[in-house]
Amino acid sequence: MIKPFDQMADRTGHLVPEGAYAFLAKAGQLEAAGREVIHLEIGQPDFQTFPNIGMAGIRAISTGQTRYTPPAGIPPLRKAIADYTAQRIDFPISPDQVVVGPGAKPLLFFPMMALLEPGDEVIYPDPGFPSYRAIIKTMGAEPVPIPLKEENDFSFDMDIFLEKINPRTRLIIINSPSNPTGGIIPGKDLAVIADSAKKNDAWVLSDEIYTRLVYSDEPVKSIMTFPGMSERTIIMDGFSKTYAMTGWRLGFGVMPKKLADTVDLLLTHSVGCTATFTQLAGIEALKGPQEPVEEVRKVYLKRRDFIVNGLNRIPGVTCLTPQGAFYVFPNVKHFNRSSDYIANYLLNEAGVCVLPGTSFGDMGEGYLRLCYSNSLEAIENALQKIASALAKL
Repeated sequence: MIKPFDQMADRTGHLVPEGAYAFLAKAGQLEAAGREVIHLEIGQPDFQTFPNIGMAGIRAISTGQTRYTPPAGIPPLRKAIADYTAQRIDFPISPDQVVVGPGAKPLLFFPMMALLEPGDEVIYPDPGFPSYRAIIKTMGAEPVPIPLKEENDFSFDMDIFLEKINPRTRLIIINSPSNPTGGIIPGKDLAVIADSAKKNDAWVLSDEIYTRLVYSDEPVKSIMTFPGMSERTIIMDGFSKTYAMTGWRLGFGVMPKKLADTVDLLLTHSVGCTATFTQLAGIEALKGPQEPVEEVRKVYLKRRDFIVNGLNRIPGVTCLTPQGAFYVFPNVKHFNRSSDYIANYLLNEAGVCVLPGTSFGDMGEGYLRLCYSNSLEAIENALQKIASALAKL
């Protein structure tokens, strides 16, 4: 049967908008009608890019550094990323293991394109970043969700993980600290994941974009550092969250050189390269003063404690204290309404935009995601409005 000329390929049929953008559009409609909305839905810092980083980008543009670059990134940035990552995870990294992209998402997309064949199985967290499942299905692979359990501080349900992993498992995706829960995978679970990956000859893609936003003195351990894992691990990271550079579109991956070379080719034949001035700003971000990162982390810590305490004072709501990132994932099962219903209700009734947990997978039912990258005043106002609205349910 011949398809109509305007019918899209089957591989795109499963794609839907990200929940955050869908709720942002709904909030925009209310604001256009004159309603005031408090935004707790979009996962981006409310701080401006640090001035030294911005000025590095401006200097690059003003001196004409706006031409094509090598697809995998300019050598000075790749070296800076290798040095930065090696120091962060306490493990040797070579610049030829680093690939730079316009944002971090290409470093999810292209490694999966390079590794996955139709029918391969991919384990991923649920609730989790929605692009994981979207990319898995686009590649024709089989998504295998593993629940993140509240009673396990939102780490994997390891019993289900061990039940689901098998020789057909080509890739395991982990995210620590997590979007949407803020949970961190403990070392004992990472050890089981690493051991299982080696036994089943699987790769691990470790989304580590929130690792600088952790609220304990103990750094987050990378699975790449476990014995035998460096040859089968991909670290995905970027500048958006740590350095408030969401609109700069600058991300990177660290992976074995053979895979890095293949991803380089995929970048060559897709995006071409990442903007030169953006990459030069990235070098300044990594090599310049790091005190602003710590100052921002302390602000997020104060907001985290404030919003968690406030949510736990609302009758019917319980909320764990997240260990990292800038999200809370409160339990609202008490109200016997779907997460989508409650999120829409809070937007329309209270003028507070949050996301339903189901924007991040089926296991998010009964939860909401709130992003606390907003002022304490806005968060306090939002909590009051949420409490008043939920009291009516």
